Amino acid sequence: MTIREDLEAICAVNAFMQYNHIRLGQVEPDRVTMELTVEEEHLNPYGFIHGGALFTMADNACGMAARTDGRQYVTQSSAFTFLHSGVLGDTICMEGKVRRRGKTTCFVEANATNQAGELLASGSFTFYCIG
Repeated sequence: MTIREDLEAICAVNAFMQYNHIRLGQVEPDRVTMELTVEEEHLNPYGFIHGGALFTMADNACGMAARTDGRQYVTQSSAFTFLHSGVLGDTICMEGKVRRRGKTTCFVEANATNQAGELLASGSFTFYCIG
């Protein structure tokens, strides 16, 4: 099974990703992208994409990037900053990129951009290897 096939299988059974309409994008060693087209259910009361939607995308993209080494991981910690608002109809791309991989932990950075290339959010995640 290829890395992409493994990640596609995980996405297919990840009910939270499916519920939030998050799609797997590019897959390569130590890097994964996720995509989401902003719909009504992703908006906060002010008409902007809810921060929780962006954070969910980041956690998934970074977790999948960590997993490109064939091992399983869970989120240990994170820091995430919201920089610009996404709106209805935007296509959001979240990139997760491994910056350092250890024996039991993996440090991954996340960046969210819209179709115009504007940086919407950025953060970092540490994952703990469970197998």
